[in-house]
Amino acid sequence: METKTEIEKKHCYNELKEAPTLKKYLLVGMVGLILLISIFQSFQINTLKKDLRGDAGSNGVDMNTWTEDEKMMYEHHGTIPSRLQQNQEQSNNNMVGGC
Repeated sequence: METKTEIEKKHCYNELKEAPTLKKYLLVGMVGLILLISIFQSFQINTLKKDLRGDAGSNGVDMNTWTEDEKMMYEHHGTIPSRLQQNQEQSNNNMVGGC
């Protein structure tokens, strides 16, 4: 016959054996949730990058006629090529009522 302490030990062992399954499900669920959030945010980041590069259409600067050096200067230093600045100055001088 089993003593009371042996029965209690078996009961405690069974409880300990069942508890990790719930923890495993929670852990797998949390890892899955974090994975989904990171995938969603990677799409958001790609969309923001496209907007900043000008791939989204009229939101960006048209760099089709620019040389590689002009593109590099704009991307790294924010400087617009001088030939484009001259075009902007001419269009600003033609304003009606402008200073």
